Amino acid sequence: MPITPAEGRATDTAAVPTAPDGATEPIMLELVDEHGTTIGTAEKLSAHIAPGRLHRAFSVFLFDDAGRLLLQRRALGKYHSPGVWSNTCCGHPYPAEPPFVAAARRTGEELGVAPALMREAGTVRYNHPDPASGLVEQEYNHLFAGLVTGPLRPDPEEIGETAFVTPAELDALRERGPFSAWFMTVLDAARPAIREITGPQAGW
Repeated sequence: MPITPAEGRATDTAAVPTAPDGATEPIMLELVDEHGTTIGTAEKLSAHIAPGRLHRAFSVFLFDDAGRLLLQRRALGKYHSPGVWSNTCCGHPYPAEPPFVAAARRTGEELGVAPALMREAGTVRYNHPDPASGLVEQEYNHLFAGLVTGPLRPDPEEIGETAFVTPAELDALRERGPFSAWFMTVLDAARPAIREITGPQAGW
């Protein structure tokens, strides 16, 4: 299970909306009801302040040709869940942005690679407080699973390290260090699609 540090790639600032005067605009999220229907928008940080506001999110699980899951360790500079291991990529669509489009976009921004294959893997709704920051993930999460074949070029402002792991290596890594509060919830919800993609021999 080699762990690869992220280094050397500048942040893609073009992905951050800017106002005409050059100032960075607030990042807005879609607020949703319990059925995933859009009911409004909210600024990103405000949606995560306890008790949290239910909003749309996505989580991506990519695997190599050996059926190993690509994990990322979140950069230490992130305001939410810094320094913890998590799934390949996760985030929030912009208002009116389809979750699949957002998932592909954000995978490219964070990891510098496009999935070779990516398919829908269901949805899951959860409420997970982050014990370190006090922020709350109240999310209606769209799940995606797929394959990655190209070389990774992770953005060091987003990702500290990456690792491809088998199920046994994942269990060992979880014993050694913290993972995101939502990790097992989204992994378990995505397992049926993951097994279809990786096959029974991968053990997911």
